[in-house]
Amino acid sequence: MRILLIVLSAHIMFFTSIQLRAHHSFVAEFDPTQPIQLRGILTEVELINPHSWFHIDVTGPDGLVVSWAVEAGTPNTLFRKGITRDTLPVGVEILVDGYRAKDGTNTASGRDITFPDGREVYLEGSAPPAQDATSIP
Repeated sequence: MRILLIVLSAHIMFFTSIQLRAHHSFVAEFDPTQPIQLRGILTEVELINPHSWFHIDVTGPDGLVVSWAVEAGTPNTLFRKGITRDTLPVGVEILVDGYRAKDGTNTASGRDITFPDGREVYLEGSAPPAQDATSIP
């Protein structure tokens, strides 16, 4: 019985450490020298750990719609700031300030969101303080 407990404990510690190593820092995936501003229609909200995700469709000047994934803080942090599925309904237009992904995908680390009523909320993600951003309608 004791050996079984030791083996089980070793497995738990091993698999937990793998998950902890998978978490990334801001500079591992995002470029602090490439701030971005995205205005688009919210299409999906994922309030999951370790980072929540907002998906928005941004219409460019040429009329093409580009889908973006925006990383934010943990669900608990966002809940404490008043952000829930009810406060961010799919279909609402939002303005997101953040930073582009290093890999060139349509992914960003969100710094803050501006709601249609003008209210701004800091997303408590891994993004650094504000810089001048490149605006994408």
